[in-house]
Amino acid sequence: MAAPQPSPSGPANARFFVRSGPFDAQTLAQAAGATLQLPKQGQLDGASFSGIAPLQSAGPRDVSFLDNRRYAPLLEQTQAGLVIVASAFAEKVPAHCAALVSSSPYLAWSRVARLFHPLQPAKPGIHPSACVDPTAEIDPSCEIGPFAVIGAGAEIGARSIIGAHTVVGQGVQIAADCRIGNHVTLSHAVLGERVILLPGARIGQDGFGFAVGPDGFESVPQLGRVVIEHDVEIGANTTIDRGSVNDTVIGAGSRLDNLVQIGHNARLGRCCIVVSQAGISGSTVLEDFVTVAAQAGLIGHIRIGAKARIGAQCGVMSDVESGADVIGSPAMPFREFFRNVAVLRKLAKKASGSAQGSSDKA
Repeated sequence: MAAPQPSPSGPANARFFVRSGPFDAQTLAQAAGATLQLPKQGQLDGASFSGIAPLQSAGPRDVSFLDNRRYAPLLEQTQAGLVIVASAFAEKVPAHCAALVSSSPYLAWSRVARLFHPLQPAKPGIHPSACVDPTAEIDPSCEIGPFAVIGAGAEIGARSIIGAHTVVGQGVQIAADCRIGNHVTLSHAVLGERVILLPGARIGQDGFGFAVGPDGFESVPQLGRVVIEHDVEIGANTTIDRGSVNDTVIGAGSRLDNLVQIGHNARLGRCCIVVSQAGISGSTVLEDFVTVAAQAGLIGHIRIGAKARIGAQCGVMSDVESGADVIGSPAMPFREFFRNVAVLRKLAKKASGSAQGSSDKA
């Protein structure tokens, strides 16, 4: 086999990604919610576009985009036939190139990319190697992969996909259009529509609960569920414990990165973001639109207000007000944290200078 080569038309290699199109510029403009700007030289004359590509490798039938001014020099040199840009860059688009002008270029790019590369639909059927309990209810339009296990009383909605070696436990409910990756385990869980679980996610296992008895630790029964609302995406190898008595809830539209830990009884509101290696302890509440950055740790039984932002490697040990930005361990407002850092630097320099002066006198 020859050495692998980069795709000539960008990252979306047809070996791995479903491809549709071509599309004309007006169709792309409608999909993106953008305004079509014709080339300064010539006309489109019914030209169609067959794919997406970066500015530096795009060709005349490719769509590209610019969302960061540091890459503006690439825009001037691009050979793309159509570029998605903000209005500030509309005049810098090359004369041969049409533009889709948008107030949110990255969002427009996402919509165009989804048009060219839609999600692969379910292939209805149950693989012969899958183990399906006769009491499970599976919509005929579902795809059940090799060696999947579907427990008693489980329900799987229309057009959902269950990956290879995935275990859907007894009584689990999965609504329509969900995509459950390979090697996922699901127990004591209820999933809304269009939920995506990437490979290796663990949902609904026992929470970390125990009592201290005279002879050591005694496990406390974990009698709640995990409720995942509509349009949630959960990353690879992320773990979400079921509630001890109340449910663990992941709010609609939320995005959890790979390697995230959510403890029992935690409740996330709508459209929360939790980034890789962050951990949220039991019974903590995140209101709507909270962002938790990578490797942050939140203790249990606290409340994070709506639209608050928790910085990377932050240690949060008390409630955070709505709209607040905190960083550090223990967590503190951004300005206070960087003011403390500046003071420490001044003290360190002063101490170093004093030590040097004493050395010179000696």
